[in-house]
Amino acid sequence: MSTTVKLTIAPSSHRSAILAAGKDLIDSTESWKAGKTYHKVVKTYYRPKYPEDGAQWHCRVSQHPASEATFDQIWSKLGADKALHEKEFIPDIHKVTKVKEISPTQTIWTLYYKFTPPLKARVFTVLQVVHLKETSPRSGMIISIPVDLSEDPELAALEEKAIKGRYVSVERLTELDDGSTEWRMATSSTPGGSIPAFIVESSMPSKIAEDVPHFMKWLQGLPQPIECNA
Repeated sequence: MSTTVKLTIAPSSHRSAILAAGKDLIDSTESWKAGKTYHKVVKTYYRPKYPEDGAQWHCRVSQHPASEATFDQIWSKLGADKALHEKEFIPDIHKVTKVKEISPTQTIWTLYYKFTPPLKARVFTVLQVVHLKETSPRSGMIISIPVDLSEDPELAALEEKAIKGRYVSVERLTELDDGSTEWRMATSSTPGGSIPAFIVESSMPSKIAEDVPHFMKWLQGLPQPIECNA
């Protein structure tokens, strides 16, 4: 899952391969080594770096009762325009640009991150592929992989001028028998620049875990649809 997609290769023709690789990866997290639990409900796991990997892999898993958020509510914000929604609850993301919509389930986004000095800004450009399985038990996957825009100057111009980082992530939502939703995410990231790898890896579990309460707080603060009684 660490391969960078080039635009000379039509990503649409690789959708099934990307989904299959993502499913294999997220399934494998069931056997990864357990790490710490954060915010009482977010469990983390990790897998050592393999020769073909750019960096170590990290995973977080949380379960959410329907009283907190339903499968449909969570999927509506992760399964469509995920990058735009992330900007609303991840403070480090300062700008998100839709580079190209390949299909309703495949979109290229570029995300511009600004950090507290002395850390310099980073830009991450990814192809996001989504898939929803509507048969029981319902599940949805969102896969993000790096994309190289260098061969298309017009699209490359949409990227902010910053240090280029790379990340791969696979997220899966699963509707459980009791109506709750499992949110499982695995990621591997290299921020670029001169940040020592051990600093990046040691901070990853807590960093990915904090996205869960940030997302839930943002989701629950959104206006609720008005129900009309007949």
